[in-house]
Amino acid sequence: MTASSDYPLLQQVNSPADLRAMDEPALELLADELREYLIAIVSEVGGHLAAGLGTVELAVALHYVFHTPEDRLVWDVGHQAYPHKILTGRKDALPTIRQHGGLSGFLRRGESEFDTFGAGHAGTSISAALGMAAAARLDNAERQVVAIIGDGALTAGEPMEALNNAGAMDTDLLVILNDNEMSISRNVGALSNYLARILSGRTYTTVRAGSKTVLGTMPPMQAFARRWEEHLKGMVMPSTLFEELGFYYVGPIDGHNIRTLISTLRNLKLMKGPRFLHIATQKGRGYKPAEGEPTTFHGVTPFNRSTGKLEKKTSGRTYTAVFGDWLCDTAKVDPKLIAITPAMREGSGLVRFSEEFPDRYFDVGIAEQHALTFAAGLACESLKPVVAIYSTFLQRAYDQLIHDISIQNLDVTLAIDRAGIVGADGQTHQGAFDLSYLRCVPNMVVMAPADEAESRDMLYTAYCHPGPAAVRYPRGAGPGRVERSEMTILPIGVAQTVRQGRRIAVLAFGTMLSPSLEVGDNLNATVVNMRFIKPLDRELILDLAKSHELLVTVEENVVMGGAGSAVNELLNDAGCSIPTLNLGLPDQHIEQGSPGQMLAACGLDAAGIQHAIQRRRPAELAATPSTA
Repeated sequence: MTASSDYPLLQQVNSPADLRAMDEPALELLADELREYLIAIVSEVGGHLAAGLGTVELAVALHYVFHTPEDRLVWDVGHQAYPHKILTGRKDALPTIRQHGGLSGFLRRGESEFDTFGAGHAGTSISAALGMAAAARLDNAERQVVAIIGDGALTAGEPMEALNNAGAMDTDLLVILNDNEMSISRNVGALSNYLARILSGRTYTTVRAGSKTVLGTMPPMQAFARRWEEHLKGMVMPSTLFEELGFYYVGPIDGHNIRTLISTLRNLKLMKGPRFLHIATQKGRGYKPAEGEPTTFHGVTPFNRSTGKLEKKTSGRTYTAVFGDWLCDTAKVDPKLIAITPAMREGSGLVRFSEEFPDRYFDVGIAEQHALTFAAGLACESLKPVVAIYSTFLQRAYDQLIHDISIQNLDVTLAIDRAGIVGADGQTHQGAFDLSYLRCVPNMVVMAPADEAESRDMLYTAYCHPGPAAVRYPRGAGPGRVERSEMTILPIGVAQTVRQGRRIAVLAFGTMLSPSLEVGDNLNATVVNMRFIKPLDRELILDLAKSHELLVTVEENVVMGGAGSAVNELLNDAGCSIPTLNLGLPDQHIEQGSPGQMLAACGLDAAGIQHAIQRRRPAELAATPSTA
């Protein structure tokens, strides 16, 4: 394992105070060592790479100029903050990143006083920083507040709301736009295109620099030069967006030039009011494979540092791949199918669809609210939108789900990826709540497949259902059941008994079928693949309640308000008093770690499920040899 001691300058930096004690000329060498150390560690343990490589110089300059942690740095998301972690006393712990008990892959307040705001979702930094700046003003404190946001995150709605509010408040706040023309996938949208046009033409920066050089050599012309610069801005960038919002705009400048960054930040630090610094960086900077394929190297498994070749992620077929193939197969026979993603083309399995059906593919940027209402508008015109979205990101569009889709009972299909435990991304990305927040919404049909073949059938069932329907499936590979090329429409709200036993009935939802079957064999229990969370199979549940002594529900979702709660409500409504045991994720935010580790920790592996059942009825539920 690479050690930080192999990098002599970096080894001297255990806090930003050590960094600020260095001579400025040494910082470029420090940045080189930091970048090499980041590449070395991530190549060995995996993690987010390309975004952090683009912010090495920025992180060095920020901690050099500002007196952190008294001055607040608010990084957006956290993908770009690995260099920040290295410089703030965590370099020796970097090999533990995204592992159980190790460093978080994102910003986390409990991990370091330098992580001023926890974030795993894009677009929160400016709002949080504005709150901190307002607090500083109320406290009559002199501390500086800086928000660092990527151009991809700027396509979200919240940053624009925050910018609008900040300009009106006239609060002391510095916003830094890290413009690398990327989020995870290649950026989309008018704002992104606007920024790209400014940079790609270099008209503004070239003419600006040239005019200042020429006019600046003549002292009597200095004032005229400043007026000319403002006039030039007006010609090249009419009504500059950020200035119209009330910010003093500077840039774009080279985000990899430490000297320029430091001098610019020092000047901006002395100013008051809302300030906006636009820097241009390169995602993957300093590592050729990442420069050439920044999307591939956004988040990586361990890889060969010399060749850039990634380790194979999984030997099985993933649910995401099943979705991507189903989508293309269905689009071939139905020209009304439209696919929508909020900036997650690769992660959601939409690469093939985007290439084969470009006219029916819409990446709306990091704008989950817009994605759902856009889908609703398409459905109003008799098209068939499918929104591919992570469970944790669907949370951001809950009002649109209710107000725009459910109330109007529109035909929108939600393909919900990363449901349940997601692994190394941890707390901010666990898909722990979707069953709870979906099943209470009227008009919704909610399904959870137990395997790959069932996932394909459920997607088709949801697509054919004339109203809002959701299929939630986990990250990674399934149990290995090969899906058929043909597709079957499943009867809505009908479960499947897969093992007949006695006394105990285990109602398994989605991924919990496999461990439940193992428990069923050990305890001679009936096991049911519930398939539907909404509507439930009322007739089957009531029949099981009459013929069994205990009903056990098992789900990869929080217990509170989840599928088990739905079963309890059904039994209560029917006046049935059979004992129930609801197993699922606990009432806490689940830490990072492999899915297997965390499911076991939550008691949702076979051993944990069996132990919970036997604790509930120890004398009556001794293991009985299977006769089924």
